[in-house]
Amino acid sequence: MLTKLRTRAQDEKGFTLIELLVVILIIGILAAIALPSFLGQRSKGQDAEAKSAARNMVSQVESCYADTQNYTNCDPGDADFPGQTGLNVGAGVGQVTSVGNGTGFVITARSRSNNTFTITKNGAQITRGCTAADPQERGGCPSSNTW
Repeated sequence: MLTKLRTRAQDEKGFTLIELLVVILIIGILAAIALPSFLGQRSKGQDAEAKSAARNMVSQVESCYADTQNYTNCDPGDADFPGQTGLNVGAGVGQVTSVGNGTGFVITARSRSNNTFTITKNGAQITRGCTAADPQERGGCPSSNTW
């Protein structure tokens, strides 16, 4: 009798249907937990690119100001802007622009996720702000609208 049970146990190979269903259920729960955090990474990366472009534009404008002593002459869209920025200049998605005034400038970068990031210099005061295109999917724009 014991040998009969032993041979029967050795002949049975594989998993039962219940075991397979439990494993599939666990994988589904883990995917449901991890998926939202992975989906937000793309927009965060696109927003990080826009923030970097805005910071690089600040360096370009300040370098121009050191030469000209006038922020209004430091618009990278103008033909007389000294040197190339290497940035995608414009007001569209994935682009950065700068507008100078007498005491400072306003730099605006629009990410590919349509969030807008600004750096404003007014005299000695520099402020950073952002506007999320979708309040539910903020990406790299915190709810405080500053970065």
